[in-house]
Amino acid sequence: MRVAVLIPCFNEAAAIAAVVRDFSTALPHAVIYVYDNNSTDETRSLAEAAGAIVRCEPRQGKGYVLCRMFADIEADIYLLVDGDGTYDAVSAGRMIERLLKEQLDMVNGARIASNRSAYRPGHRIGNRLLTGLVAEIFGDKFSDVLSGYRVFSRRYVKSFPALVGGFEIETALTIHALELRMPVAEIETPYKERPQGSASKLNTFRDGFRILWMIFRMIEEERPMQMFGAIAVLLALASVGLAYPLLVTFLETGLVPRLPTAVLAASLMVLACLSFFSGLIIDLVTLGRREAKRLFYLTLRAPGTSE
Repeated sequence: MRVAVLIPCFNEAAAIAAVVRDFSTALPHAVIYVYDNNSTDETRSLAEAAGAIVRCEPRQGKGYVLCRMFADIEADIYLLVDGDGTYDAVSAGRMIERLLKEQLDMVNGARIASNRSAYRPGHRIGNRLLTGLVAEIFGDKFSDVLSGYRVFSRRYVKSFPALVGGFEIETALTIHALELRMPVAEIETPYKERPQGSASKLNTFRDGFRILWMIFRMIEEERPMQMFGAIAVLLALASVGLAYPLLVTFLETGLVPRLPTAVLAASLMVLACLSFFSGLIIDLVTLGRREAKRLFYLTLRAPGTSE
């Protein structure tokens, strides 16, 4: 089977040659692809010298690079890994074996840090919060939704609509698998600290907020009834809270003493009804779109099966 190792890179000269060599050793029959994302150091030349096929993606952002990789590269199994030298190449064989043996569509490499300096506390806390949020909304399948180490089947890759541009792409990869109810698994893998001279491109707060915003957008797109239903409930409660004293006064005296409050309460209830029915309609559209994606996904063969 054709195995492609996908390594998106931006200024990883300190680590990329070792990453290419390690994965060439761990997967001798795989083709190593390094996609450079406007690096200003020697990432490209070092990757080529180490034996990788090097290509470029001019749009800045890991999501854009991954979108280009998924579109350009033809293989049966795709292994995605960062080019920073933090992931364990020896685990690649176990991940691929698990994917083929159980005919899965994605195997996630859950990071187990070798020491505290390898996994910054801010990143660790943020990952737990985001993982818990995704599990609560979309399903509890993974313990590390932000891992950059994954193995995919061909039908996963060719059915994935890569529509995000930055580091939030890892969360989108997870949600895509959960939404289409793909068979998935997770394997713990060692996680090392970066080599000397290499610096992380991830900003804890900036990229954390971008990931949160992406999850909010995914809730809007994939769980519209939950979102608009919650808004409808809040508006309805506010309307009832404003209208109740007026109703009591009206029943006692037959008068409505605060007309503006009554108008506001009625308007809030109208908005609540509009929000509820909007969510209902959008939910039906979302269901049809999800079914179409699922049907296309099923037209592609499962890993480990013949044509």
